[in-house]
Amino acid sequence: MTNLTAVSVFILRGFSAVPELRLLSVAAFFLIYVAAAIGNISIVAAVTLDVRLHMPMYFFLKHLSLVDICSMSTTLPRALMAAMVGSEEISLPACVSQLFAFVCFGSVECFLITSMAYDRCLAIYRPLVYGEAMSPQTCISLVLVAWGSGLLFSTFHTANTFSLPFCGPSVIDHFFCDIPPLMHLACASTDVHEATGFAASGCVIVSCFALTILSYVRILATVVQIRSAAGRWKAFSTCSSHLATVLLFYGTGSSAYMCPTARYSPLQGRLAAVFYSILTPSLNPLIYSLRNKDMKRALQKLYLQVPS
Repeated sequence: MTNLTAVSVFILRGFSAVPELRLLSVAAFFLIYVAAAIGNISIVAAVTLDVRLHMPMYFFLKHLSLVDICSMSTTLPRALMAAMVGSEEISLPACVSQLFAFVCFGSVECFLITSMAYDRCLAIYRPLVYGEAMSPQTCISLVLVAWGSGLLFSTFHTANTFSLPFCGPSVIDHFFCDIPPLMHLACASTDVHEATGFAASGCVIVSCFALTILSYVRILATVVQIRSAAGRWKAFSTCSSHLATVLLFYGTGSSAYMCPTARYSPLQGRLAAVFYSILTPSLNPLIYSLRNKDMKRALQKLYLQVPS
């Protein structure tokens, strides 16, 4: 029989219920977290210190790396510590705060990726007015809009999720407080909350994705008109790293938040969360450092003191 007492503490299931897999996952995710933190901090430092990277594209990349660090730090350190010490309780205020921060950083990343697509589109489609159109003031404004929109989006989703009643014992079959497992755990009908959240997420994700696609349609149309193969490759190579980030971000995140609660699977939810909350922020530094010669030179200069 369900205990109808309102809960003040949740129990996070963690990475796995199998002790052997839990220890293995803790070791693996700790190494991934350290590597991701070093990679993203390196990008922030390289862009800040290298004057040649003081351009709009790298300005957005620096903020994307900052968001990735914050996003991973919101969930992973606590999950690793809980798995190591065996204390998987999380208070209601802490759960609310974790959900708010994670959704905020995720949505800010979505808006930043859209701004980066717009930046690449202007750089290739309108190169003569690019410097004026993407002025420092414009770049700062786009970042501020991204943060403001992320805070509003996160406030809505947090209120929409935690206005549901949760009855004890509340065991979250996940390694952090996320919307799908919390909706699945509610002891009341989630139809209205789910539909409202789905509509809000759909508007944001579809709008950002559509703007990104339109930017790449314009980029592709411009690249096709370039006569030389070398010119086409140079134009496309400037946005190949961003395109990889777009595919990675939308391919992992949207599948989790656009899926109905009735079809939510705890195992699939954890696997999806590993991709969009851990692997995506970890791979972004690798994508940009391997595919971008300027970034590669800046990182070499940062760590190896290679002269300019």
